[in-house]
Amino acid sequence: MSEATTPTVSQSTQATGAKPEPKRSQVLDAILYPILAVFTALVIGAILILITDEAVVNAWLHFFDDPMGAIKITVQTVVTAYGAMLNGSLNIGGIIRGIGAMLSGEGTQQLAVALIPLSESLTQSVPYIFAGLAVAFAFQGGLFNIGGEGQMLVGALCSVYVGFKFTGLPWIVHLPLAMLAGIAGGAIWAGIVGVLKAYTGAHEVINTIMMNWIAISLSAWLLKVGGPMARPDVPVTPPVLASAWIPRLSSTPGNRFHAGFFLALFTVWLIWWILYRSTLGFQIRMVGANAKAARYSGVNVKRLWIIIMAVSGALAGLAGTVQTLAVDRWVGVGFSAGLGFDAIALALLGKNHPVGVLLAALLFGTLKNGATRMQSVAQIPVDIITIVIALVIVFIAAPEIIRSIYRLRKPVAKEGPVFTKGWGS
Repeated sequence: MSEATTPTVSQSTQATGAKPEPKRSQVLDAILYPILAVFTALVIGAILILITDEAVVNAWLHFFDDPMGAIKITVQTVVTAYGAMLNGSLNIGGIIRGIGAMLSGEGTQQLAVALIPLSESLTQSVPYIFAGLAVAFAFQGGLFNIGGEGQMLVGALCSVYVGFKFTGLPWIVHLPLAMLAGIAGGAIWAGIVGVLKAYTGAHEVINTIMMNWIAISLSAWLLKVGGPMARPDVPVTPPVLASAWIPRLSSTPGNRFHAGFFLALFTVWLIWWILYRSTLGFQIRMVGANAKAARYSGVNVKRLWIIIMAVSGALAGLAGTVQTLAVDRWVGVGFSAGLGFDAIALALLGKNHPVGVLLAALLFGTLKNGATRMQSVAQIPVDIITIVIALVIVFIAAPEIIRSIYRLRKPVAKEGPVFTKGWGS
């Protein structure tokens, strides 16, 4: 066919009547829906705060006696609750005052103290980043890793064992050794599931749940009073030696911000590069889109399943390792406290993309940190924040709810791989 008669893309589009996918639909799907999901969850959280506040309920029962008073106490209650949460997690006003004091020559101490809430939010985000990446990486390969809880726990136990048992080592040797032990522990724990799926067809969801229970029972035995890894008098491990500590970056009392945050940022970039810039990542996403098609194209699907689960477990193990070596510096029973399951929500909110997971983790860390302040100042239970997070998950998992509430048009379906298609394949 000659150049003059060759149809262009626009001509083909006009001939078929198809319209190119608008960029607006991509923006709605990737940015607007998560924002609206969070906003809607916060609104419902505010309603829950109001209907559980006795003063607000009494004011509205006598609304016609003092309508402005009822409205005023309603607004004050919500502003106090969410204001305390923001102040406890970000403290923007305190930071501005601290910068002003520093510029006026009063020193940096006020700013250092004002930065503690923000630094604590970032610190609480670190394990969320690693755990969210673990679930998202498995999702990209079509696998559902619901075993982050156990993998984190095993990683923490392995790293803390090396951290207190190996003595006489310099920091430059001891810290990497402890971290590698935690990464290897998580990778092996999840890799077992990958092997079982590859060679027996066992479903990864069932196996990761069972591995969670094995890890929890194993830790209960190891950490019981007088157990192999416990102190003689309390059910926790001995403290990690200083030579295996991940360094904290502030000398201000109460500031626990540490170098692990920058390791998390590097890991986000590394996982992005692996998934979207490497041959291995292309194969992983191919398996996630359609394992049978990938197998027919020559991809060793069994080998990739093992790799995907091992890398996912290594990331989850790294979450437990960094939390242990940088923040807690010992391990007790109930170490992860549901964080491995929160990681599933992070992956959903972040659309299984490393950068999305990072932003979702920062949001979760901020909400969790601010919840403590909200409880102490406004007497609002921290469970409200848990409900808000759960609502965010519901709205992300069911975007039709958001579309119905805000009367948004349904975005044009995007062509491309669906990374949950391989679950159970």
